[in-house]
Amino acid sequence: MLEPLDLLHLAHERVIGVYLLDTPEGKALFDCGPATCVPALGDRLAERGLQLTDLRHLLLSHIHLDHAGAAGVLVREHPELQIHVSPVGAPHLIDPSRLEKSARRLYGDEFDRLWGELAPVPRENVHETRDRVLGLESFPTPGHASHHVCYLDGDGTLYAGDAAGVRIQPSRFVLPPTPPPEFELETWESTLDELERRDPQRLALIHFGVFDNPREHLAQLRERLRSWTATVGRGVTAAEFEQGAIAELGDDARVYEQAMPLWQSYAGLRRYWDTAAPDRVG
Repeated sequence: MLEPLDLLHLAHERVIGVYLLDTPEGKALFDCGPATCVPALGDRLAERGLQLTDLRHLLLSHIHLDHAGAAGVLVREHPELQIHVSPVGAPHLIDPSRLEKSARRLYGDEFDRLWGELAPVPRENVHETRDRVLGLESFPTPGHASHHVCYLDGDGTLYAGDAAGVRIQPSRFVLPPTPPPEFELETWESTLDELERRDPQRLALIHFGVFDNPREHLAQLRERLRSWTATVGRGVTAAEFEQGAIAELGDDARVYEQAMPLWQSYAGLRRYWDTAAPDRVG
């Protein structure tokens, strides 16, 4: 049964999970989490009778640190590991200096505790995604991030990264992760159209779990993307936004805050409006 490998980020369950796949070219991992989770990844693999060196490939949805931060450390430990990432994301794996500088501005003194080392990946280990990767359909899914890609396998499982939002098992609440700097409502809605057109049978989410009701799930994500974007467009403060979101989340608020801090969601939504085209109306 498909289930996430829980990386126990900062010792919390159900924050970051990654997926083990069997492909025609060997075992692969979908996303890898940050470097701070490498020991936990080793533990999860060992529970399945595997070592890091049993993996042949790493499929990345995008290069945000909670999804891809450990890639360089993993390749250093396992030089045969092949990394698949979007053409836009690839240069930032090879030279992560700009990515790290930007992330350190956002997280400040918390960067090292949250994410750990951001090591470069040798150019020869990096492969740009095309229409098919390791027998899976691969396609762009921007909106959360301009370089985001998803992978769809033959049995209808969509390895969704963040393109299908955050939903912490067993909750039914679908949260839009909208951190700065690349959130774009209209682009993300086009991505949701594309996901619905492909009609997946289940969604494998990094944050967190596998869900068998994609249409209902994606409809809820679309509705909340619109409502949260409009709320911030009307000029609410960060405190007001967080208070409203916590009220919506109810008893699930704490675990969602671990996976997608609400201050980041607000910051991305606020930036969307602050950099808006003149005809965009809140």
